[in-house]
This record gives sequence, C-alpha cells and structure tokens, in this order.
Amino acid sequence: MHHNDMRRDFAADSRLLRITAIAAAVGVLSTGTAYLLLLVIRFFTNLFFFQTWSIVARSPAVNTLGPWVIAVPAIGGLIIGLLARYGSEQIRGHGIPEAIEAILFGKSKMSPKVAVLKPLSSGIAIGSGGPFGAEGPIIMTGGAIGSLIAQHFHLTGAERKTLLVAGAVAGMTAVFNTPVAGLLLAIELLLFELRPRSLLPVAVACAVAGFLRPLLLGSGPMFSLQTLPLSPMELFSCVVAGLVAGALAWLLSTSLYKVEDMFGKLPLHWMWWPALGGLVVGIGGYIQPRALGVGYDVIGDLLQNHLAVGALLALLACKAVMWVVALGSGTSGGVLAPLLMLGAGLGALFAPIMPGGDPAMWPLVFMAATLGGMMRAPVMAAIFGLELTHDMNALLPLLAASSVAYGFTVLTMGRSILTEKIARRGYHIYREYGIDPLERHSVSEVMSHEVRTIDADAGVADSLREFFGTGQTHRAYPVVRDGSLVGMADRAALSGGVQQETPQTVGELLGGAPSAAIALPDESCRTIASKLALYKLERMPVVADAVSRRLVGIISRSDLVKPSLDLYDDELRRETFRRVGLGRRTQGFGVEQRNGAGDDS
Repeated sequence: MHHNDMRRDFAADSRLLRITAIAAAVGVLSTGTAYLLLLVIRFFTNLFFFQTWSIVARSPAVNTLGPWVIAVPAIGGLIIGLLARYGSEQIRGHGIPEAIEAILFGKSKMSPKVAVLKPLSSGIAIGSGGPFGAEGPIIMTGGAIGSLIAQHFHLTGAERKTLLVAGAVAGMTAVFNTPVAGLLLAIELLLFELRPRSLLPVAVACAVAGFLRPLLLGSGPMFSLQTLPLSPMELFSCVVAGLVAGALAWLLSTSLYKVEDMFGKLPLHWMWWPALGGLVVGIGGYIQPRALGVGYDVIGDLLQNHLAVGALLALLACKAVMWVVALGSGTSGGVLAPLLMLGAGLGALFAPIMPGGDPAMWPLVFMAATLGGMMRAPVMAAIFGLELTHDMNALLPLLAASSVAYGFTVLTMGRSILTEKIARRGYHIYREYGIDPLERHSVSEVMSHEVRTIDADAGVADSLREFFGTGQTHRAYPVVRDGSLVGMADRAALSGGVQQETPQTVGELLGGAPSAAIALPDESCRTIASKLALYKLERMPVVADAVSRRLVGIISRSDLVKPSLDLYDDELRRETFRRVGLGRRTQGFGVEQRNGAGDDS
C-alpha cells in the first residue's frame, strides 16, 4: 500500500450537511404532526364515544353508550374502507411495512395524499375504538413528510430514503419520548445500511424531536417505574420470559395472517372489511371497555401491577382478538401499543411465579421481549423499555429477554409481521446485511498491472489484424500515446475505420473527447462495478489520475469476483487449531484447513 493513500473510513460528501439540515427540519415537522395526530385521536374519541366537539383527553372505556358501543367501531371501519377505496389504498395497514416497501421498492416516494389521509384515517380508526397505537400511522405520516420534502428538493433515491426514515422515527420519538429507540428502529429495521449519510441525519432528527417533545407533550418518561436491583436468579427468569414472549409473538403473527386470509376469502369488496372488523372490536369493547383505543393508560396500570388476575385475563383475551381481527381486516393503525399491552399483560400474569427479582419488573421485561421478538429488533426493544420507564435496574433483564425472544422468532418464523405482508405482494426482503466485499477493496488491489496496449500512432488495419485476429484475447484494448490513455479500441470501431478511404492511425480514429469510462486506483470496487454496469463494459482502463491519464492497469469484471472469494473463505471454510507436540522441531499452533468438501490434504 503506498504511503500517500488518501482513502477514508467513511465516504464523506459535502451534501451530508445539507441533508442533515433538512432532516432537522423534518424532525420539527414530524413532532408537530405527532402532536396533531394525538389531538385528532382525542377529537374523534370525544365525537364517537361522548358526542362532543372537544380535544380533552378521555378514555373510550368510560363511555355511557351501553350496547350501542358495538356500532361505533363498525362505523369507524366503514369510513376507513371508503377513504381507502376512494382516497388512497396506501392508508390500509399498520404503517411500518408500507414504509419499508416505499423504501425498498418505491424509490422512497410517497404521495401528499398519504401524508393527509393516513393520520386522518388512523385518527378515525383509533378514535372509534380501534385497538391500535398511534406510532405506526405516525411512522407512515412522518415518512411521507420526509419523502415529500426530499422530492421537493430533487434529491437522490438514497437521500429520499434517509429523510423518509428521519421523518418516521422522529414521529415515533415524539409519541413515546424515546429518541435512542427511534434511532435504533431506523438502524435495525428501516435503513438497510449503516453509513454516516443516513445515520447522522436520522440521529439529528430524533434528537430534535426529543428536544421539542416537552413543549408539546410533556417531559419525563411515559411510564415511570423504579424496580429493585438484580439478583443472579433473574437470568434464568429472563430466558423464560424471552421464550414465552417469543411464543406470543409467533402466535400473534400466525393468527394475524390466518385472519387476513379469511377476510380474503369473503365474497365482499375489501372496502367493507374494516367495518366487519369494527363489529368484532365493538363486541370486545362492550365486554371489556378498557380494550378500546390506544390504551396507554392500561399499559401504565399493567406496569404498576394494578389489575387483578381475572380482569387481566379477560382484558388480554379481548385485546388480542380485537387487534388481530381489526388489523387483519386491513384498517389503519399501529402495532407497537397493542404489542406493549399484550406483552405487559403476559408479564403481569407471570410475575407472581417468576423466581428472582422484583415482580414489578416482569410486565416491562415481557413487554420489551414481545416487541423485540415480533419486530426482530432486540436492541431497539430493550432501549425502548428503558426510555419508557427510565428504570436503569431493568436494562440488563430487558436486553437478555429481548435477545432470547429475538433468537426464538428468528429460528421459528421465516418472516416477521413487518415483512410477511410485503412478501405476500411478491417482494422478498433480506433483513441481514454486512459490509459489501466490493466496498472494502480498492481498484489497486484487484486490477491487472500487465496490460497489452495499442500504440495511438499505429495504423488501423494493422492493429485490427494484430489484436483482433485469431489470437484475440480481449474485447477491447487501451490505446496509449507516450503512456497516456487516449481511449479504448474494440473490433467494431477499428472495422469502421478500415472501410474509410483515408488510412489513419488508431489515435486519429478515436478522435478528440477523452472517454469518461476510466477507473482510478483509489476507487472502491463497488464504484467500478456500477460504472461497468452503467457503460455496459467488460473492462475499464485504470489511470493514475484524471489529468495526466497515465495508464497504470486494467480492471475487468472477472477481477471484481476476487473480493467475494475472501468472503467465501471467512464464511464457509472451517479451520481447526490444534496444539502440536512441543519437541525441538515445532512450537505453537498448526493449522489444519477443512473445506466444505473434505480435507485439502
């Protein structure tokens, strides 16, 4: 490696500052939108359950409608069906899969319609008693805001994605006051990369939302909790909690898609499905009024262990059935709050029998583990539980249980609740990512230094015979004059030159404008792979710098396979280290290599 190598740890670009500044503005807008959405939910809750025009916070559980309450979610569902059919079909669903789909398959473009209709439809769905959270819609709406601003500034697809995600997680930060969990949600679920160009703007958007939230929605943790310090016995309990929460995640996911399939078989247009789902929600709400709506108050009671076991079981059963049926019916609402409630409820049931630790901790631990298993985002889930309660003693159990639940669902479920929906539309999402081997290697490491060149002053006919006769080894050759690149010559160009009347040299034939298709030694192999694809080339000359154009080598498609070979070695070649007899002859370790196909020896 030469000492004047100027390669950096990260690809830095002056646009980074511009995108970060725009992301900060998106953070402000998303926070405002989150606040507005919560007001819209309050407004519709008052309208549907108490027939008043008001934005006072009231729980739908204290309604005095009697059996009429069954009709309320059905009416809400009908309105959403109409909005989806005649407004935008993108408002159906819980927000995160739709955001992922826009990022991966829609070039991160969202329409203004979605930015308006998604919060409206979710406000109606939750306000009419739908058992959802406000975070899915906020993620979708914040994402739409980020995407629209990016479209206004004519940014690239990658920059649009960054702003879409910044808007989405800033919205989540504003709802729950969880800036770090918001950033982790982006990293584990939405960005599909880990680079400064996306991490910095998204982190700034989350921080902005976190600083602004107290102005609109109050400061401090959403559910303050203080549990006792740890005992070693708790590790065992955390493993149990992770397995049980993982099983709950598996059960909820599979039932949700069974219900969705049942709706799909109905002889009715999908527009009517949310109303049918609403009917089930209404019946559940008549039996268990506290299962209606977002239920942040219920989550608070569960975390404080305020509910008796009988009431708890009835509430959980109702909430689970209402949520699965309502979401399966394709209405509009989020998955986080209901998962938190179901997880916390499960923890409250298990708390009396869990060995070790503070019984008050288990609802929180089960809640985070259910979230981590369901969304396959264990770090986000653990930090989310910490930021919701500010309970430092719970951090280790949260991490342990979320990791176990994550491992459980990774092994038992092919896809998560977030990706299954997209897979059903024919798109598969691969959720693992590592550094691309082409990013790690530069041109100078893989290029060929021995290059066969054509002299610019050679005749066209002679060169055609010599290089493109029976002994032809390559499709195109670099043409040089005094070591500097003039261009690349292939059979077609030279054959065209031979047919002209005046004999000329290869250099004259290639003419004036220097070709843009050149590689520089410090460029990454990934950049060159893109250039080869863009210009539809097999090989490209490598020059010392763009000014002197001194030819130093050539890089071809086959050279780009070399970095992947190292990766194959890392991933699949198993090596056993064994101690060798310490006589006079040898010391230390011998390495025996094993290939997949058997020993090399």
